[in-house]
Amino acid sequence: MKQVVQNYKSGELALLDVPVPGCKPGGVLVRSAYSLISTGTELMKVSEAGMSMLGKARSRPDQVAKVVQSVATNGVPATYRKVMGKLDSYTPLGYSLCGVVEQVGAGIDDVKAGDLVACAGNEHALHAELNWVPKNLYTPVPDGLAPRHAAFGTVGSIALQGVRQGESRLGEVALVIGLGLIGQLVVQLLTASGVRVIGADPDPARSELAERLGAAACGDPGSAAVETAVAELTGGHGVDQVYLAAGGGSNQPVELAARLSRDRGRVVDIGKCRLDLPWNAYYEKELDVRFSRSYGPGRYDPEYELEGRDYPIGHVRWTERRNLACFLDLLARGRVDVEPLISHIAEFDDAVETYRRLKDGDLKAVAVLFRYPEPAAEAGEAEAPAAVAVPAVRRSGTVSAPARSPRGAVRLAFVGAGNYATSMLLPHLTRRDGVELSTVVTTTALSAANAQRKFGFAEATTDLDAVLGDPSIDAVFVVTRHSSHAELTRRALLAGKAVFVEKPLALTGDELAGVLAAVEESGNDRLQVGFNRRFAPLLREARKRFGTRTGPASLRYLVNAGRLDHGSWYLQQGTEGSRFAGEGGHFIDTASWLLGADPVSVYALTTPGNEDLQVLLGYPGGSTATLSYVTTGPAGFPKETLDLVADGRALRLDDFVRASVHGRERWVSSRLPKARDKGQHAELAAFVRAVRSGGPMPVPLKSLVATTAATLAVQASLAGGAPVTLAGAR
Repeated sequence: MKQVVQNYKSGELALLDVPVPGCKPGGVLVRSAYSLISTGTELMKVSEAGMSMLGKARSRPDQVAKVVQSVATNGVPATYRKVMGKLDSYTPLGYSLCGVVEQVGAGIDDVKAGDLVACAGNEHALHAELNWVPKNLYTPVPDGLAPRHAAFGTVGSIALQGVRQGESRLGEVALVIGLGLIGQLVVQLLTASGVRVIGADPDPARSELAERLGAAACGDPGSAAVETAVAELTGGHGVDQVYLAAGGGSNQPVELAARLSRDRGRVVDIGKCRLDLPWNAYYEKELDVRFSRSYGPGRYDPEYELEGRDYPIGHVRWTERRNLACFLDLLARGRVDVEPLISHIAEFDDAVETYRRLKDGDLKAVAVLFRYPEPAAEAGEAEAPAAVAVPAVRRSGTVSAPARSPRGAVRLAFVGAGNYATSMLLPHLTRRDGVELSTVVTTTALSAANAQRKFGFAEATTDLDAVLGDPSIDAVFVVTRHSSHAELTRRALLAGKAVFVEKPLALTGDELAGVLAAVEESGNDRLQVGFNRRFAPLLREARKRFGTRTGPASLRYLVNAGRLDHGSWYLQQGTEGSRFAGEGGHFIDTASWLLGADPVSVYALTTPGNEDLQVLLGYPGGSTATLSYVTTGPAGFPKETLDLVADGRALRLDDFVRASVHGRERWVSSRLPKARDKGQHAELAAFVRAVRSGGPMPVPLKSLVATTAATLAVQASLAGGAPVTLAGAR
């Protein structure tokens, strides 16, 4: 299928061939009929992409701050790879469309194949021939409403949410500053609510259009016409509400809002304009400044948008989805008219040229629609998420590996192509001789196309079954979200593939048991979990310098994990497990490798609010490891520090930058000021060698299982308030 994409680094726009997205549970696959170009938001993004790197930095200081923090935490090379990987990738455009349901995912019963729906979301209602859309981001189109009009659903919801934030009342007077697409819709919605509206925009054509659509008067914000109209309609008191629907870097809109508002009026920001509030003006009138967040309640909440968890109507009357349905109803009943806003309808094949004309000013428009062709296309199906159950430890018996030694290059398939895969794994594999990147599989079509372009995969697809059924593929990398790791690993093992799965291997005891059952059923134990720290050159050198110990050891491991950004999928504990369940195995594996044994007991405590964890691991022979996993530490403090003490010697690791060993002789590594090698390169080299030779995997299966079981036991200990013995561990 085809999709409009943009490279944020170069500014290139393209109509790209990408795989058809899978129809996952909890949503529907929609074939686009019309999609709407946001001449404000999208053109701003297109313009930013054409800036120099300095210009991009100036336009997004929030992202620059994140880069600076990443350098402090991960070092320059890793940060550079991550940032450039994001910049030099195709990103999607679009967020408002109407189309026909082509396939219905599990758990969906409110629509069926063939139904017409309006869809929202900058990750789901894209300018693409097919989109997978979760339940709370689509709504059925009322009978008789034209598809091209229903394609306005998302921008209509944005305008509607802004009007709701203004709490307009019958007979009030409102000022709308900015009469672009959103402003024109706000004018109509206010008029339909019995509010008299004055519009302000420097474009005479837009002012004239707003007056035709119901505004009482409109004019240039710099002229006296707007102030005169406000004075006449309000008796000199000023407007009850101001809606900022303008964009750009001028502070004129917020200054005009203060000047023309009544005492204790309301100012609602809908667009993205400069907001340097003149303090005296806003203070003296005690103006109520409000922000309208996109389509309505539910926006940016992954549980609402992705998992389909609706808010009770008694608590949240107007959600994203209910706003979308309300706006479509207003369209269907003729209370809002979007036909006069349509300046141009372009064929989807002409998408790139249409954007160019808009950007260059050749095409002046309020709203532009893409009209789509109707070719047939088959969509693959994605797996249902694995069930969640109480953790339990299960061991497998001795399994003989199906030693499959490739004659030529080792052919690899990747399932998942997110940030970690593209910044920390694939760059090492693309430079390795004897490795062939065969196929990349994702549920999001564009991420597969990006990985294929950047890393040279022979194929990109959303069809996992085709990969697992391909006898020429030697190994499968599972680099997806945590909730899918165990099931995908199980399926790949049963298909006879060697498997590299990023941590965690499993989120529950039942998932771990399912993986081991697949090992026993297939006789295939060719499994590696991405516990890379034991492969870090600096740590390996320090362990060598420390030497063989004879007595019990004490190990202290401090992980300054830091807080997650709002909206991170790591926070989706209901589906993705706790944050520690996702990455705690890294640190337990490192401790176990240094101590040369698997843990036999786990005791965990947490601070109030479950912010910080203290985990005490017991090992055979009396050795202990204390793991402090904290999220409340300062951002500038090292992320990982480790001390190992035994037999009169001590080993210290400082964030994979410096290491030292103290004993009869002292050894201190040279400081690595910019790089932190946490072992991914060596780990991947060892995995590829094992696949090629048919020899043992880099980490024994018994150790992988023990680490996973110990990680899961942390939650069990927290729940029970007591130590947990790992049954069968020695």
